[in-house]
Amino acid sequence: MALTRISWPLPALAAWACAWLVFVALQRIPGFPPVAALLLACLVGTVASVLGGSWWRRGLIAAGFPLSLALLGAASLPTWAWLLPLALLLLVYPLNAWRDAPLFPTPHRALHALAAQAPLAPGARVLDAGSGLGDGLMALRHAYPAAQLEGLEWSWPLRLLCALRCPWARVRRGDMWAADWSGYQLVYLFQRPESMARAAAKAQAEMAPGTWLVSLEFAVPGVLPCAQLRPASGRVVWLYRMPGAAAPGA
Repeated sequence: MALTRISWPLPALAAWACAWLVFVALQRIPGFPPVAALLLACLVGTVASVLGGSWWRRGLIAAGFPLSLALLGAASLPTWAWLLPLALLLLVYPLNAWRDAPLFPTPHRALHALAAQAPLAPGARVLDAGSGLGDGLMALRHAYPAAQLEGLEWSWPLRLLCALRCPWARVRRGDMWAADWSGYQLVYLFQRPESMARAAAKAQAEMAPGTWLVSLEFAVPGVLPCAQLRPASGRVVWLYRMPGAAAPGA
């Protein structure tokens, strides 16, 4: 979390510097292919793009190294090699996922009080819709150690990394909007304000009465939450219980 709070443009400068260091170091290895050096250096920038707070910043971080390399004429590479950075960026951020939230991690202790407000039976199925690198799943594990945790992520590189970081969860590649939410007792989201009305409509249409929709940071517009959590991280957690069941303590 500390890295994501560094003032702009320091994340971009740090990412570009690291990419250049990797590229120069690999270029000094006798016989190392220039295209492979470019690919690995671009991969550094693509991975570091998660530090950007918006789409244009993430794109700028990812594209900064290859653009600077092209301007300086520092490498003799085939024309098609310059498509590699774009390909890497599209692997991590597929076009059909751009309408959803940016990749931004859930603080690991953001949901530590969630179980007290939204109690679940042991073995309950919990979905992190748009699981990214798995930080949301880790936070959910703190709250519900006995739950069956599942993650859904459209980007296959992120899905792979999430599965490696969270071997105790079932992580699948898929579209969170096309997936069926009816089998889950709780669905967790860290999306964007524009997505919340759509998420609430999907939850109401598919989830059973008494189940939970939980959102970090962003509320469902025009809907009164069942409860709110205000952890030390400063990000509000909004809890919505599907109609048809009494709220806790009622």
